[in-house]
Amino acid sequence: MSRAASPHRAPLWRDRAFGTYWIAQSLSAAGDAFAYLAVPLLVLQATGSVAQMGLLTAVAGAASVLAGVFGGVLVDRYDRRTLMIVADLARLVLYALVPLAWLAGPQVWLLFVVLPICEAAGMLFQVAAVTAVRNLVDSDRLTEANGRLQATFAAAAVLGPLLAGVVSARFGPSVAIAVNAASFALSAAGLRLIRLRPAQAADAAPVTRQRPVAEFLAGARFLWRQPVLRALTVLLSVFIFLTYGFTDVLIYRVTHDLGGTEGTVGTVLGLAALGTVAGALLVAPLRRRRGFGATWIGAHAVCGFAVAGVGLVTSVPAVTALTAVYLCCLSIGGICSMSLRQQITPDHLLGRVTSAFWSTHYALGPAGAVILTWTAARYGVSAVALVAGAGCLLVAVGGLFTPIRRAGAEPALRPPGLQPAPAGGTISG
Repeated sequence: MSRAASPHRAPLWRDRAFGTYWIAQSLSAAGDAFAYLAVPLLVLQATGSVAQMGLLTAVAGAASVLAGVFGGVLVDRYDRRTLMIVADLARLVLYALVPLAWLAGPQVWLLFVVLPICEAAGMLFQVAAVTAVRNLVDSDRLTEANGRLQATFAAAAVLGPLLAGVVSARFGPSVAIAVNAASFALSAAGLRLIRLRPAQAADAAPVTRQRPVAEFLAGARFLWRQPVLRALTVLLSVFIFLTYGFTDVLIYRVTHDLGGTEGTVGTVLGLAALGTVAGALLVAPLRRRRGFGATWIGAHAVCGFAVAGVGLVTSVPAVTALTAVYLCCLSIGGICSMSLRQQITPDHLLGRVTSAFWSTHYALGPAGAVILTWTAARYGVSAVALVAGAGCLLVAVGGLFTPIRRAGAEPALRPPGLQPAPAGGTISG
């Protein structure tokens, strides 16, 4: 149940359910950082091809988008915590297969089987996780909770790549993937210890089962009828197309163009993740002072300059700094849009709206990853980064001509006739 906002409430970090959830997901995020680095390194080590890295990213991304179509339907139909635990256990088993198979030598084909299934499970988990936070904290604490979760995830991501780089250099990337597999066991154990609040009666709706596609479309209709969410979906579709393969290109830039090792890549990604921490800590005060529109547009404009800069600078420290700026602004923009979506969407639709939002704007991502990495291999990272950065800047400029520019505090963005979401919401991821 929601509680009225009170200045005498205990700090969020003392909330036992949220704290348990927070710790479990932070441990899982640290493990994810190992796979984030280790999977591209496995492909690059076995094939030497950035295009192969991009192809794997595209195949996995396509599976994630497809899972997103039905993920929201499942999340709104079934217990969210149970779905998250099942997704964790599935990824535990599948990722564990990779280091076992690698004992017989490189098995790149296995990655094209395992990674898409894991990404599909991960999409289901993320949709459930976003809706779950709303069942953990009060509505007026959503942005704070999102910021704290993202800051901690980012802090884990600082240490994760650093350790993954060391482990990959010493024992091989396959061992780093084994660490990621183990992290899902910790996440599942933590989720077993919490209980989610039920939706309030005012926010609940009778469950009417329809065909999965029809239920998905109910979320898509809500998304399309909300002017700010509609504009965000369109602009983010372009942004994701331009940046989905950025990590692959970055790893190729550091190893191929700048002569870095696996350890160097881990250091770059680890230190750059400090930008995500900074963004998560800055987002709440920025939104209070500047409003949603200015914060979101400004963050994506800076992202464009940072991406272009990665293609221009010629030293590892400079690449690291620009990647940190990119991740900082990516964090600010992402938390803004996530918190908005959670606050203005009724609980019974939140899974499907989240699913429709992600599925739509990630739909172009796989194609973008293939094009970005193929052109990087053919024309060089510098040219590709400049074009992608200019495109990101145009996305921000486009926001000036949409309802995003006028958007202020989240509650003011409700569609006409929609009652405010009860203060019992949750978010995750």
